[in-house]
Amino acid sequence: MIMAKTNTTLCDILNIKYPIIMAPMFLVSNSDMLVEALKSGITGCVPALNYRTDDKFREAISKVREQAEGPMGVNLIVNKSNIKFKAQIKTCVDLKVDYIITSLGSPEQTIKICKPHGIKVFCDVVDVKYAKKVEELGCDAIIAVNKEAGGHCGPTSANILIPELVAACNIPVISAGGVSNGKQMREMMELGACGISIGSPFIATTEASVSDAYKQAIVDYGSKDIVLSEKLSGSPCTVINTPFVQKTGTKRNFIESLLSKNKKLKKFMKMLTFYKGTKALEKAAFSTTYDTVWCAGPSIEGVNSIRPVQQVVKELIEQYETK
Repeated sequence: MIMAKTNTTLCDILNIKYPIIMAPMFLVSNSDMLVEALKSGITGCVPALNYRTDDKFREAISKVREQAEGPMGVNLIVNKSNIKFKAQIKTCVDLKVDYIITSLGSPEQTIKICKPHGIKVFCDVVDVKYAKKVEELGCDAIIAVNKEAGGHCGPTSANILIPELVAACNIPVISAGGVSNGKQMREMMELGACGISIGSPFIATTEASVSDAYKQAIVDYGSKDIVLSEKLSGSPCTVINTPFVQKTGTKRNFIESLLSKNKKLKKFMKMLTFYKGTKALEKAAFSTTYDTVWCAGPSIEGVNSIRPVQQVVKELIEQYETK
């Protein structure tokens, strides 16, 4: 086992060689990527929302089980906007996934359903207050989403957030955001994290099914090119500052902002924004288009080429072990 002087509890929880989660990425994560992650000695997690039907979702989980050994996870949106939640969690239980990462809502129901089946539940958190709540509900670990994370990031830097969570909570803390090389990974572990969730660098992999243009953008752009957009989900989300994003802007217009403050209409506006935003992301992710809205985090800074998933993992570990 590597990293003898650091806390690698994630390895023990999931029985993996290296304490790395290939993070769930909307539209990007797929079964081929998870298979290669498991073969590399890490674990991978896929958003349930990446599959339009339950049959496709079940097919993807079964494919991973058939082609690789090791733990796989599923990311669930657990608030009321996810009308597929009941079917998705039933599939997770039926097919015995190893863990679930919850996002955007209370994990209480998820924990109650998963515990009797031995499925671990990890919860995305951005502050101590919410971390303590999910700990009390019985989650198995918390994922510290810092301000360098891709997608929906938190407001706090890792060097503040991780020590705060480690001090306040009695369950393992997994760091999410800002890691694209082994040196950065070591820094997070030394802050007290027991493992690392890494997403954006895996977009530029041969197994990812997104467009070549999206993958090349991960290589060509850097951390300075990442901006927060309010137009995709109703919550600030990190995207690459392409010419199209510069042209259309990252802020909601006056009417959208006004309606979002209305108590009766704000939930509807958030759902509408999410729908329009995901359609824009989907269009850009899988086709060549000038309307490029590509989701990514600052960790693309360390991506210099499109590589296989196993090579990304190999280089991370080699860099980590190089003092």
